[in-house]
Amino acid sequence: MRRLAVTKAAALCAATAFVAAMGPASASPAVAPASPGRAGAQQARPTVLVDCLSKPQVRPADFILACGDGNSRLASLRWARWDAASAQAKGINWVNDCKPYCAAGTFHSYRVVVRLDHPQSWKKDPQEKRYARMTLTFTGDRPERLARTVTYSLWN
Repeated sequence: MRRLAVTKAAALCAATAFVAAMGPASASPAVAPASPGRAGAQQARPTVLVDCLSKPQVRPADFILACGDGNSRLASLRWARWDAASAQAKGINWVNDCKPYCAAGTFHSYRVVVRLDHPQSWKKDPQEKRYARMTLTFTGDRPERLARTVTYSLWN
């Protein structure tokens, strides 16, 4: 008998919570009919940069390049351009020298210009475009194992 009362109480609470969450119909915003001039036009979604957690980012301030271990990341990014075809920023590339090994290594900062391009459909959301390529140009010192300009294919 007690079990039946608990079950009924739980069901009543769930129903009450559902009704409260839905709110009265009058609380819903009215939807204006689409005007003929705007019916076919939809606001374009910005091209995104997909991060290590498969989250779309637009103009991120920081970005991890080495997803497995975090030994290379971009920081303090200041975006001068972000459009459907490409994006460009200046920032810092923090790179672990992994000497004598990565866990005991030291991070060094290098000034870079970041360029994103080659927009493509994103597998996770084909309606969304993502940048498929990143080019880093070191403007001063650079890690000893890297060229002045390096290009990476970005994950999908």
